Amino acid sequence: MHQFIKPHFINAWIQWTAEHGMELEYLPSRHKLSLLKEGSRIGGLRLPWNYSWDPVSKRATPEEKNWVLFLIRAGIAAVGYFENGNNLSHHVFRAYMVRKKQGKSQIKYLKTKGKSRAGSRVRLGESEQFFREINEKVSAYLAHYPVDRIGYSCSKTLWPFLFTAGSGIQKDDPRLCKIPKHVQHPTYQVLLETNERLLGATLDFEPEQAGWFRNPPESGTQLGEAEDENW
Repeated sequence: MHQFIKPHFINAWIQWTAEHGMELEYLPSRHKLSLLKEGSRIGGLRLPWNYSWDPVSKRATPEEKNWVLFLIRAGIAAVGYFENGNNLSHHVFRAYMVRKKQGKSQIKYLKTKGKSRAGSRVRLGESEQFFREINEKVSAYLAHYPVDRIGYSCSKTLWPFLFTAGSGIQKDDPRLCKIPKHVQHPTYQVLLETNERLLGATLDFEPEQAGWFRNPPESGTQLGEAEDENW
C-alpha cells in the first residue's frame, strides 16, 4: 500500500513515527527512510527530491536541488532538466523501432533472431540514432547544469544502448536513482506528472502492516491500485 504525503507535513509525520516507537534508517541511494519497529522493517518513506535529510536532527529540510529525468520505452522517450522542481528544458524523442504484428522492438528482435533484412536494418538504424540522441541530450544537461540527481525509468535490456563507453552518463554514476514508477508511454505530460510525484513524499507498507499507520498527523492521498504497484 502507498500514500502520498504533502511536503509540509513530512516533519510532523516523522515526529509522529518517533512518538510511536519507530526507528528511522536513511538509505542515501534511494533517498528514502526505512521505518523499523523492534528491528523489523514495517514500511518506508521516500523523501521529496528537493529535500535533504539531517541524520542528527532527524528532520527533512527544503533545499534547492537540480535534476535530470529520462523516461524511455522502445520508440519513445521523454527527457527533461528541472531546477528545484521547475522544468526548464525538455525533449521528446521518437523512433520507428517496433516490428508490426510482433510488437517487439528491433533491438530485442535482433537479440533473439540474429541479423535481419532491409526493413529491420532501417529500424535498427533508427534505434541506434534514438539512443544516441537521448545520450547526447542528457550528457548536455550534465555538462551545462549543476545536476544533483539523475532519475531514470528504463528497462535493463536497453541499458547497453544507453550507457555506452565515453558517454556523459554511466550506470555507476552515484547520482542515478531509479524512478519508482513504470512508465508505459513517456510523453511530456507524463514527464511532468512523474516530476510532481517526486516533489512529494511517498509512504509504502504491506497491507498487514497498516495497523502501525493509523491516525497519523496527515494521512495524505491514498494512491489508486494502478499507481499502488509503482510508488
